[in-house]
Amino acid sequence: MDTQIIEKLKLVFDDISHKNEDGIEFWFARELQTLLGYTEWRNFNNVIEKAKLSCKNAGNVEIDHFVDVNKMVDGGVANIPIKDIVLTRYACYLIAQNGDSKKDEIAFAQSYFAVQTRKAEVIEQRLTELNRLQQREQLRTSEKRLSQNIYERGVDDKGFARIRSRGDNALFGGYSTQDMKDKYGIKSGALADKLPTVTIAAKNLATEMTNLNVESKDLRGENPITSEHVQNNHSVRKMLGERGIKPEELPPDEDIKKIERRLKSEEKKIAKVKK
Repeated sequence: MDTQIIEKLKLVFDDISHKNEDGIEFWFARELQTLLGYTEWRNFNNVIEKAKLSCKNAGNVEIDHFVDVNKMVDGGVANIPIKDIVLTRYACYLIAQNGDSKKDEIAFAQSYFAVQTRKAEVIEQRLTELNRLQQREQLRTSEKRLSQNIYERGVDDKGFARIRSRGDNALFGGYSTQDMKDKYGIKSGALADKLPTVTIAAKNLATEMTNLNVESKDLRGENPITSEHVQNNHSVRKMLGERGIKPEELPPDEDIKKIERRLKSEEKKIAKVKK
């Protein structure tokens, strides 16, 4: 499909859009009817009814996207009311999907919405990846702080490793750090690099709680700090369990280092384009 034609359709589609008092976009079905190549309202209304059914089948509330209204139009001698429908962007998308694809206008509209949907998916994926990266960086920071805290309180690097491992054992319901690595097929690298975002956030919360109490209570020595860290991980696990989440049962996510490399590569490409 010619991208220039799709872009032209986008401009026309945006041109017939309206905004309510809250700045929310909407479209009138009568105006969309012309754009999509339907000369008779009866035929176009049949497409709308199919779109409404698709809306319901997708688990959405029809009235949130299709709102019946009456508009006054010039009837010559006097203004007369005609039926119209206020549509959301999602409703316009469903209408295009249920239209006659033999019509060039419908085919172009379907391609336009496919492009727009793909753009939205890419943006959503990018935001999800950036959020996971942010959570991972926060965990690195909190664990570095914990390492400094316990080193200042008489615990060496091996002791830190034991404390962190005991914390993982509590968070993952008895599974050790190595158990989880084996489960996720991690041959090298940190367990946290393949954890899903919610588990990374859980580990970070438990670690921050440990940091807070180690500092405020001035805990010293491996045993008191281990006890504190284990209790905090148990508390976080209990909170997750109340929402039906068991960290050890969640599938691994993509290695965070791969995501970092991919995003850096994309940033370089964007930088070259801008030049």
